[in-house]
Amino acid sequence: MSHLAYQKRGPAVELDTDYIVVGTGAGGAAAAVGLARGGMHVTMVEAGAWRAPSDYPTSMYGQLRDMMDDWGSTLTRGRAMWPVVQGRGVGGTTVINSAIVVRTPGDIFRLWETEHGVGGDAMADSIWSYQDQIETDLSVEPVPRETMGRSNALAMQGAKATGLHNHDMLRNVKDCLGKGFCLQGCRAERKQSTALTYVPEVLERGGDLLSCAPVSRIQIEAGRAVGVEGTFIHPQTRAKGAAFRVRARKGVLIAASATHSPVLLLRSGIKTPSVGRYFRAHPGAGIFGVFDEPVDMNVGATQGWSSTQLRGEYGIKLETLSLPLELVVSRIAGAGPKLMERLAEYRHFAMWVFTIRAEAEGRVKAGFGGKPSVNYTLTPYDMERMRIGIHNLTKMGFAAGAKAVIPGIYGTPYSIGPDQVDQTLNASLDPRHWTGILSHLFGGCVMGSDPSRSVCDGRGKVHGLEGLYIADASCIPTTLGVNPQHTIMAIAMLRAEELLNDCS
Repeated sequence: MSHLAYQKRGPAVELDTDYIVVGTGAGGAAAAVGLARGGMHVTMVEAGAWRAPSDYPTSMYGQLRDMMDDWGSTLTRGRAMWPVVQGRGVGGTTVINSAIVVRTPGDIFRLWETEHGVGGDAMADSIWSYQDQIETDLSVEPVPRETMGRSNALAMQGAKATGLHNHDMLRNVKDCLGKGFCLQGCRAERKQSTALTYVPEVLERGGDLLSCAPVSRIQIEAGRAVGVEGTFIHPQTRAKGAAFRVRARKGVLIAASATHSPVLLLRSGIKTPSVGRYFRAHPGAGIFGVFDEPVDMNVGATQGWSSTQLRGEYGIKLETLSLPLELVVSRIAGAGPKLMERLAEYRHFAMWVFTIRAEAEGRVKAGFGGKPSVNYTLTPYDMERMRIGIHNLTKMGFAAGAKAVIPGIYGTPYSIGPDQVDQTLNASLDPRHWTGILSHLFGGCVMGSDPSRSVCDGRGKVHGLEGLYIADASCIPTTLGVNPQHTIMAIAMLRAEELLNDCS
């Protein structure tokens, strides 16, 4: 067997393997390929479906239905309900993100060592070494100028005019065509997601893949993780299929995401005090700059410009983003003729966004139907930095020649002009008034040296259990202030190396 998708009701599917990896996103696929390259038989178990790039949806409705976790309907509970963004399917979020690759900043390893007893120079050297390898594996390269697109070029112009540094956007994209379909999945197969790279390599090396196969429970016997079990679920009808059970001779690696990994541990009876705690994220928001000439933000790289100049002082990263019309509708105020009038300017919109290293700390629990329930509220200090982010983007917009900026904040005018820039400095500090999202999710199964404040140690081994490891963003104990895919992959590869060394 190589790839087994949805199986109708019938006899249970039973498999044996060296290592089980739950999840095929950035963490799961990287851990799996590392183990497979070391000669291990690996079985990957993925809750979502596998899709050929030619079958990726062309609409956002199709993307939400087929490629987003729970149709993109996961919302935080707390003072405000903010969407929690992550993918679902073979390849996880690497299929529907913008392929941004940023090396782990050195200050992160020092922070982890000081506050959590893990990390330090030794981990930094290992992570950066694996990031060298990942950049080769995934054809990481800067956004070509010919596929930059006008929205990205205008952002560069606005940043330069306001004294902000421009940074080359590195992405795991091979010969980008600038089609602007990153969020729906790259049908041209230029984005080097794990679905196109690491997962096929694991299969070529003799590994197995179960898709449409959400794991309901980790099997634990005599204090050791020995396997997983679950039931196949049809990707469209959600009908239950056959049961499956996979036994692991050597170990089980959990890489189901910062929301699903802790819930899986809880369902499996692993209820140490820190499971689900210390959930963190990069909240973000953005503006639409409205220009006299067409911008056509959906032409060119979906995200092709960034600046991390404000990361050190404020924890803010600025970048571009292009949204299809369906999502723009959800961010534009109004209804009826007024909404149609505003949407008529869509081709003249440039969208620029920011994320912050939030100090807010949340918790993930098992909610209705066993789905993750995320309790999370931004702090007043976080909201002050949200103001700073939106203010800098607004200044950039007008410096680049925008005739108006749409900040998307309740209590602030729908559209402001060049003489109203300071309106954003007085924007509401109530998170309920912002059009924001949570991306880049961390924690829930954090690593640390103190078992009372962490779920796993610095090698990813779950405290108090043998054979169970965390290999995804849920083990990361802090935010990064940059896009996390590169860090997640490198940590997962380091996990694989450490396990291979233990076996040798």
